[in-house]
Amino acid sequence: MTTLGEALIRLLEAHGVDTVFGIPGVHTVELYRGLASSGIRHITPRHEQGAGFMADGYARASGRPGVAFVITGPGLTNTITAMAQARADSVPMLVISGVNATATLGLGRGYLHELPDQHGMMEKVALSSERITRPDELARALSRAFTLFASSRPGPVHIEIPIDVMAMPAGDLAAVPVQTAPPALDKTLIAKAAALIAAARKPLILAGGGARNAEAELRRLAELIDAPVVQTVNGRGLMHAHPLVVPASPSLKAVRELMSGADVVIAAGTEFGPTDYDMYGDAGFVVPKTLVRIDLDAAQLDRYPATVAIQADCAAALEAMLCCLSSTRDGSPASCSLGARIAATTREAAFAEIGSAMQMQVGAVEQIRDALPASIIVGDSTQPVYAANLFYDHDRAGGWFNAATGFGALGYGPPAAIGAAIAMPDAAVVCLAGDGGFQFTLPEIAVAADTGAPVIFVIWNNRGYREIETSMRDIGVEPVGVSPQPPDFLKLAEAYKIPAERLATAGELGAALRRAHAKRQPCIIEIAIE
Repeated sequence: MTTLGEALIRLLEAHGVDTVFGIPGVHTVELYRGLASSGIRHITPRHEQGAGFMADGYARASGRPGVAFVITGPGLTNTITAMAQARADSVPMLVISGVNATATLGLGRGYLHELPDQHGMMEKVALSSERITRPDELARALSRAFTLFASSRPGPVHIEIPIDVMAMPAGDLAAVPVQTAPPALDKTLIAKAAALIAAARKPLILAGGGARNAEAELRRLAELIDAPVVQTVNGRGLMHAHPLVVPASPSLKAVRELMSGADVVIAAGTEFGPTDYDMYGDAGFVVPKTLVRIDLDAAQLDRYPATVAIQADCAAALEAMLCCLSSTRDGSPASCSLGARIAATTREAAFAEIGSAMQMQVGAVEQIRDALPASIIVGDSTQPVYAANLFYDHDRAGGWFNAATGFGALGYGPPAAIGAAIAMPDAAVVCLAGDGGFQFTLPEIAVAADTGAPVIFVIWNNRGYREIETSMRDIGVEPVGVSPQPPDFLKLAEAYKIPAERLATAGELGAALRRAHAKRQPCIIEIAIE
């Protein structure tokens, strides 16, 4: 007899899942029945929040959905923070949880791990939440999840299975095909957008995370129309070192001036979130007057007025625009082109605007990039990450991501970096975290030790929450609670049997990274900041 739990594993394999992050418990034991004999690798984090963050990092690095198994009640509530981060950043994540036996739900009698309404709670956090009440519902529920990941704006999806249903006979459930077709292109809207762009004298492109898989089309369009390309945080790495690229935050005055001077703005895969466009909360962001928006999500398109709003995959929409536009320009802008000159002026002004302290921190991030080309840098909320989110040009599309925007979950970096390294074992993966944020999920370095995931954990140790302390001082609040005592990170590394070294200055980072990378095992590099 094949149980529903066993069928679940087979169906996940049919959908291409090769890794599951989870902590087994009495409410998920049946889900593990078929796991040992399958081709799916199970990774055991030290906390369910870590499972969610690892699934997130796995998904961002690989482009495939990250999958987590968690128990009902506290296991699932521990995962909610990671799910909220994934929702904010459009990360495909499938969370499969248990729930109490069907006959006990909603009675409030105090069963183990009982919640008043677990399904109702998850409907508020996930893009969708489904409860499986019969084995024949499972295949279609999984198909709906993977269809959402493939054809619309992704995010976290939750499926819960009551413990009595897990053990039911499931027969030979077959995977239901996934519908992968994105929204059909509206040719009338494409032509209207192309006409606006063709008539523009100073066009500008804003590239967000939704354009990460459209680098070739983005480059061709930018070169054809001679348009500077401003990257949001999740768009960093696109068109690295190109003369038209402005790898700077739209919250900076220099970039806002560039936006206000454009006569048409093409916004590709960016939601205009305040953590990108108004991170200082000064209400200085103004929606461009002539705006062409491209986004998979119709709800996002409705949130800001646009001259032309195109619901589509960015690569498909940009390619269609290219076909419509007249090729009167040669498509190969020299460094002296008008767009390149404007981009260069904006880059210089934006870098000067962030000031010397942040320039030093950006320099530290550039050392990572230059020491380990095409690396994946996974950030936590720490000073050099904040600085680089303001200004930094990465050399790998999708290779710079962090939780310092959107939902802003502290402690994201270490487990997400482990997930990225498990997804992309041949890539150099660096976690950049502060001593405060690192302690939120510190035990997860044990997972790197368990699996051999060669993450280089760079700890920016300024002995506390210095960014928060600065914010307090700036508004005249006496700092309180911002100086938690950090542990001895080198002794912790010794306890986990991974190599570590402490640097006296950030200038030593490049050489230390090369030494660590040569080991091809998890390492800790601590930078002591005065």
